[in-house]
Amino acid sequence: MSLLPPGSRQPALLQTMRMRDPVHYFASLRRRYGPVFRMKLIGFPPQVVVSTAELAAQIYSTDGDGNRAGALRAGYVPWLGDYSLFTNDGEPWWRHRKLLSPALHGRSIASYPDLIAEIAAEDIRTWPLGRPFALQDHMQAITLEITLRLVFGIRDVTQLARLRALLLILSKASGSPLLFLMPARLRAWAEKSPLAMRVPVLPTTRTMKASAAVDEILFAEIARRRDEEDDGATDVLGRLLKARDDQGRSMSDQEIRDELLTLLEAGLETTATGLSWAFERLMRSPEILRRLQEELERGEDDSYLEAVVKEVLRLRPVITGSGRLLDRPLRLDGYEIPAGWVAIPMFSLIHQDSEAYPDPEEFRPERFLGESAQAAQKSFLPFGGGRRYCVGAQLAMMEMKVIIREVLRRVELTAADPAPEAQRMWHVTLVPGKRAVAVARERPLNRAPLSEEPRCPVRPAPSE
Repeated sequence: MSLLPPGSRQPALLQTMRMRDPVHYFASLRRRYGPVFRMKLIGFPPQVVVSTAELAAQIYSTDGDGNRAGALRAGYVPWLGDYSLFTNDGEPWWRHRKLLSPALHGRSIASYPDLIAEIAAEDIRTWPLGRPFALQDHMQAITLEITLRLVFGIRDVTQLARLRALLLILSKASGSPLLFLMPARLRAWAEKSPLAMRVPVLPTTRTMKASAAVDEILFAEIARRRDEEDDGATDVLGRLLKARDDQGRSMSDQEIRDELLTLLEAGLETTATGLSWAFERLMRSPEILRRLQEELERGEDDSYLEAVVKEVLRLRPVITGSGRLLDRPLRLDGYEIPAGWVAIPMFSLIHQDSEAYPDPEEFRPERFLGESAQAAQKSFLPFGGGRRYCVGAQLAMMEMKVIIREVLRRVELTAADPAPEAQRMWHVTLVPGKRAVAVARERPLNRAPLSEEPRCPVRPAPSE
């Protein structure tokens, strides 16, 4: 009797094609085969998927010694470099994790909310009033600006504008479906071949050229900041320049560059997508939106706002799942998973587990409040788990809460179409199918603002 879990017998090509709609495909496999099943995708080792938090914990238990998560990603984001926390494993990964963590937690980011609110307010002033527009485009603009100013810390207006444009090119090019469909060897050749680099339509060409231009700016900025020796710098770059490991060693310019781009890759699209889903859900849940506005107006605490953010990330996970390449066999629910396979806790399935979340399709922030909060938190995995739990999770939660608060205090949003937006795969994220289309209206003058700060009205945009 085979110890492998059940799974689809379709050819890998057909299974890969089904990934155009991964949420429904994974759900169908879960219904047919149970909480553990296998699948095969082109370009990847055989995969085993789990759909409960308990089984996910067994996979995460191998993080210290027994799997390589970075090895799965290295070929797909080559512009991150050799030192990225995203693509590294073992001791090099652990050294960088300890160097990076202090810059993204606690007191290091305690002063960020005011600047995040200011950046959000600057963008909100440009929103059109009374006609539909895509919120996701503005969420991306806001989170990109936060990355530029709080992470990279660049102040020169000209360099800031140039880097902003290049990072958008890099983000869009790296998200091209063609890039992920290219076989690894062909992709590696295209990234280095002078002949391929002459073909501007290739995503590899756009990615590598944009990456080289970004490097020019970042290395110049790192050199300038080293010369300045600004002990009072509060941005992430400034803190990384001062970071020292257990042996007292600092990070090299290349190491810092790689981690700055890692924070861009890991946080820009994901946070913008989470925010887009938050407004997509709130606009279609008037009672929840009304309660949230009332709670924010009272200004007592942000417990309900945090519950809303968590429920959004549960119901509409930004990432479907995150795998581990097994270095040794792993026993899961009675099955023996061989070394060399990929084990994946599938967030989109775990967050729909009816044992953990009754009526899982309902948008119900109360799950994360009161007595039910502890049980809900056990299966809440939008930032992964184990040793590789997202290092920027605290900053991402802060961004989402501050930006949602700032939007709701300045405008009233309604859905352009009452029908929910479908989940659509873009790059590795699940985005709203229509990019969270909304209609904004200025908050009525007889309504109290959500904070005591003076309101800065939104200017109507000219008709397109």
